[in-house]
Amino acid sequence: MLNKLINLFGKGDEDETHLPENESYNFRLMVDNLEVGTLRCESGFWFFKYSDEFKKHLQEYKPLTEFPDLEKEYQDDFLWPFFKIRIPGLKQPAIQEIIKREKIDQMNEAALLKRFGERTIANPYQLLAG
Repeated sequence: MLNKLINLFGKGDEDETHLPENESYNFRLMVDNLEVGTLRCESGFWFFKYSDEFKKHLQEYKPLTEFPDLEKEYQDDFLWPFFKIRIPGLKQPAIQEIIKREKIDQMNEAALLKRFGERTIANPYQLLAG
């Protein structure tokens, strides 16, 4: 029974997602109306960089664990776990219904993040597409 629930709601299927090389997306990471930084993807790579405004509020907010250097623009061909957790398990029937109804490419990691990634119960940050 437990294995059936894990298979139904688990996130193992996201390992098959990818970032299309011919698409680009931009996201703003926000907390309490403050832009923490920008996440973007282009040419098959993800990029994250802190905003100048965030750097002025270090007494109130700490850098994200995965991105300790405030001056660095991070780059990777894999989406960092901080953002990846925002994509729900794709095997869930309700998620499959949304994907089908909205004609979302369930293999496109950026499209999934855009649709499902605005909020998560795991942290107070908001991810805005556009």
